[in-house]
Amino acid sequence: MSLRINFNLSSLQSQRGLAASQSSGARATEQLATGLRINRAADDPAGMAVSTKLKVQIQGLNQAQRNVQDGINTIAIAEGALSQMHSILARMRELAVQASNDTLTNSDRTQSQSEFDALRTEITRIGDATQYASVPLLNGNASAFNLQVGANTPDLLVVSFPNATVTGIEGDAAYSATGASALSGTDLNSQATANAAISPLDAAIEVISGYRSALGAMSNRLQSTSDSLGVTSENVAAANSRIQDTDMAAAMSEMVRSQILQQAGIAVLAQANQAPQSVLKLLQ
Repeated sequence: MSLRINFNLSSLQSQRGLAASQSSGARATEQLATGLRINRAADDPAGMAVSTKLKVQIQGLNQAQRNVQDGINTIAIAEGALSQMHSILARMRELAVQASNDTLTNSDRTQSQSEFDALRTEITRIGDATQYASVPLLNGNASAFNLQVGANTPDLLVVSFPNATVTGIEGDAAYSATGASALSGTDLNSQATANAAISPLDAAIEVISGYRSALGAMSNRLQSTSDSLGVTSENVAAANSRIQDTDMAAAMSEMVRSQILQQAGIAVLAQANQAPQSVLKLLQ
């Protein structure tokens, strides 16, 4: 066996092995500390690219779910206002039926007319005042909203609100979004006019019933869309986790393995560095 002191192959091999185990241990420690298998592109270039796309998709899905919830909230506000209009119209119809009875005097009808006019004005006020974040909903200006309900484009869902006019009820008569204009010529001042007011009140109630039904159906659809987006977001997040997140058990095992190798490498390196010292024994 030849002895050399200018080149120690065993020491270099031990150093290389020790450096490799230290690098492996450092990666395992970082993965355990961050909880991420991929902390930089060099860890897994392809995995990093896929993970980035998945994270962008998750963010888009979560925002789309918030968009849908905004739509549900908007519908809830509009439907609540229409519900109040329903109650007002029901009371107005009750007054009209009452005033249609000849047991009331003209003085009695005058009192009913005052309430009737106030309720009609309130319907108009509710229609003008109902808003979502300063956006009017029932005055005919917000006929439809486009909701972005997906992470990609185009993925739009149209939510329709009452238009300015609705035709086809009571012949060619036109009704405002609240149905109030159908009542503009009605009064309870006589038995005949009070009786005549019942029919347009029924038509106005029918108009609002149609709006409420349509908005309710859309709200149910949006809730289903929100639920679907939530499930999709969870599944995409799970897929991203399988790519990016640390397998804690595997990383722990790798760290322990690296620590053992480092300790063994240090011991072997110490022995390899002692080998050239044996040359001195030849001089004794």
